[in-house]
Amino acid sequence: MHNFLFGIYPYIALTILFWGSVIRFERDPFTWKSSSSQLLRRKQLIMGSVLFHVGILVIFGGHLVGLLTPIALFDALGISHGAKQILAIVAGGFAGILMLIGGIMLLHRRLTDSRIRMNSSFADTGILMLLMVQLLLGLSTIFLSLGHLDGHEMTKFMSWAQGIFFFDSGAAGYIADVHIIFKAHLLLGLTIFVLFPFTRLVHMLSVPIRYITPLRSGYQIVRSRRKGTK
Repeated sequence: MHNFLFGIYPYIALTILFWGSVIRFERDPFTWKSSSSQLLRRKQLIMGSVLFHVGILVIFGGHLVGLLTPIALFDALGISHGAKQILAIVAGGFAGILMLIGGIMLLHRRLTDSRIRMNSSFADTGILMLLMVQLLLGLSTIFLSLGHLDGHEMTKFMSWAQGIFFFDSGAAGYIADVHIIFKAHLLLGLTIFVLFPFTRLVHMLSVPIRYITPLRSGYQIVRSRRKGTK
């Protein structure tokens, strides 16, 4: 079961993430959006959204760089495993707190406002809850990491992630003896990848470059309604 969850399931999750996103973009392009409810309780949305997005971008970037950068490169740069571990704890902890505060604000807004709740789908609320559970699991790993400040534990996850991307058949073995909370964090993260193409998370893949260019076609033209017209 361990080999399936951490040796085979990652490929299932990544395949669904990729092809599910491609198929949705091709077949249902008008559903490719974040479905903003900005018109309802705008102030709380902006504050919560900024904190949530800043936190999740830092965490995602940290995971991407931390897990997929070759260990040999860190060694060549003179960055010790212990220093990398402490950086991950401090930066990840700070970003996690920002995301937690923002996520609580967004979740409170979505669950307590009847108008927003009526305009929210089950997937909208469910994926936000899953992200919050994943965040809490990630924050709980900080306390475990404090007992491994030599950074050796982190190298196991780096070896696993890089093993998956380079089709190492023994990748699952690298994390066989890690704490169950780490495994739950990894497993839920892979499950979020599976759900990604079917939720509003797909908007993360959209980079609105045209909105920062001077092209007029990149803007939406809004005209005020004349008095006495419908």
